[in-house]
Amino acid sequence: MAPERLGKWLDGVADRHGAFVDVRLADGTLHVVCADTTSVSLRAPFDWTPGPALLTSFTAAAREPHRAAVLLVRRGRWAVGVFDGAGLVVSKVDARQVQGRTAAGGWSQQRFARRRGHQTDAVVEHAVETAVRVLLPHAGSVTGLFTGGDRGLVDEVLADRRLAPLAALRREPLLDVGEPTKAVLLETPTQFRAVDVTIVEPGDRPA
Repeated sequence: MAPERLGKWLDGVADRHGAFVDVRLADGTLHVVCADTTSVSLRAPFDWTPGPALLTSFTAAAREPHRAAVLLVRRGRWAVGVFDGAGLVVSKVDARQVQGRTAAGGWSQQRFARRRGHQTDAVVEHAVETAVRVLLPHAGSVTGLFTGGDRGLVDEVLADRRLAPLAALRREPLLDVGEPTKAVLLETPTQFRAVDVTIVEPGDRPA
């Protein structure tokens, strides 16, 4: 859920299920219990400092802008960006042709597979250079690196020793994205800024 919507949504939960009778923090997750026993679990995408009023401090912290880096890689295309909150600060989107699969067999298929492998290697190499040039200068100021696309290719990019400071900041889960275009990159804050919400109403529990 978008952090900006969280407060209004919680008000709606209280209207439907009664006052919050218990609010507690456990293993980084905020647990809320309503008067009718409905339970809500909230997990923020970034670290936060609990205050005396847990729910108030959580919702306020969730809305705070954080600087984050994003790396998206798929075969033939990659995109990187640095965000302040939902605002894009710097980015680079690029592409390199990778041939599709072939139904041909024998020697020609082997030759095609080698060529395709070389093209994929080139995508990784170029994505590494883009990340070094665009993301690495911000490694000291970002609070997390969010990745998306092909996990294997992302892993190969981050295996470059120069990107170790960014790799150490990598966050899970992998962002669910399509082809790494500028438009897709601009949409990633809706995922990496989202608060993870689980609600269990009395009727959802097994008898």
